[in-house]
Amino acid sequence: MADERGRGEDDVNDNMGNQLQLLPDNEAEEEVEEGDDMETGDRDNEEAEKPTSITFDPSLPTSHAYLGSDMEEFHGRTVHDEDSCQTIPVLPHTAVMLVPGQTLPLQLFRPQEVSMMRGIVQRDRTFAVLSHSGEAGESEAEFGTTAEIYAYREEQEYGIETVKVKAVGRQRFKVHEIRTQADGIRQAKVQILPERILPDPLSAVPPLYKLHMHPSSKPPTQSCKQAQCWWNNYQQRKFHCASLTPWPPWVYGLYDSELLMNRVKKQLHEWDENLKDDSLPKNAVDFSYRVAACLPIDDTLRLQLLKIGSAIQRLRCELDIMDRCTSLCCKQCQDTEITTKNEIFSLSLYGPMAAYVNPHGYVHETLTVYKANNLNLVGRPSTLHSWFPGYAWTIAQCRTCGSHMGWKFTASKKDLSPPRFWGLTRSAMLPRIPHGEGEEGRQGSRLFCL
Repeated sequence: MADERGRGEDDVNDNMGNQLQLLPDNEAEEEVEEGDDMETGDRDNEEAEKPTSITFDPSLPTSHAYLGSDMEEFHGRTVHDEDSCQTIPVLPHTAVMLVPGQTLPLQLFRPQEVSMMRGIVQRDRTFAVLSHSGEAGESEAEFGTTAEIYAYREEQEYGIETVKVKAVGRQRFKVHEIRTQADGIRQAKVQILPERILPDPLSAVPPLYKLHMHPSSKPPTQSCKQAQCWWNNYQQRKFHCASLTPWPPWVYGLYDSELLMNRVKKQLHEWDENLKDDSLPKNAVDFSYRVAACLPIDDTLRLQLLKIGSAIQRLRCELDIMDRCTSLCCKQCQDTEITTKNEIFSLSLYGPMAAYVNPHGYVHETLTVYKANNLNLVGRPSTLHSWFPGYAWTIAQCRTCGSHMGWKFTASKKDLSPPRFWGLTRSAMLPRIPHGEGEEGRQGSRLFCL
């Protein structure tokens, strides 16, 4: 994957440039032949239609095959005790705000990073990813997520030692202290944040059949069996005990994890008609994190989700985002609409958005959409290092301000569906969340639940 060339080193870094200068000249032959003419605009976007079916294998992006197929794999997992304090090495030079359960691919070249990863693999394979909100005046990150390596590979390319890593987010933490060692590696003393599992709000209400027991202290056995049978049948109805409390059933429904998960699944099915519930986590905690990793929100909102210690409240906020977010705009100029939430779809088992790493080591959380507006295309289509095998990528920039927004992907094989789509990088997008009624002058969070 590549970004625009010829802008100078600082600009390339800002746009997360992706073209390796060490590539030999014959690599350029992998550019798509029919793309000889430089594309300057999204000419065929007006004719883009949603395909009736998707033939692309959604397991291909999750394998990150562009990192190589002969990586050393590790099994088992490291889980720290909740509320315990740990000292963990910090991954430097990363702009990713990692969510527990999210896959993080890395390509590391700096000697300090390579040395750090070698030491981590020999210990517990765990490192810290700090969560920077990106807001002005932020001195140091206060929160983050532990990441555990599950695949690792060392190699030398053109005399440069390279480490390729696949890691997965594990646990949230709060930063207490960060110190820099003599070798330049930073160590963070962190406190592992707990996940609060809230009990059923009606669990303290006594069962109805116990309130209508036989007056005798030892009721007949047959009566007890009948009462228990009645209770088992009655219990199948949701919120059966709400009638014994001052609150109506719908109040308890607002905080029921099963109902919240079903409402979120309904929204996810609108994004991906082929989505199978079997591919989603079953418990509320893992499910809430999977959804958080798929939402195309900015770092400020994602950090607020990471601070929440309850899956139920996290799901409520995610529903608020999914209900109220109408479109995605360019983060730089803010008023330029790039796409709407109706164009989002999943081309990966991870969901509509996942993290990928380019040959320069920049990690892009890329959202797949059928249609995008107000974008210019730069350069020729190329299949080199494509995150979606069988598709050629072309750099896409905001038509108004020229910021790098992502890529247009075009099928290099006729039997692939969709024939084209867009991959938008989360760091360049800003969700448009209109104010609700009576919120015009409100300060702070853009979400009611936060």
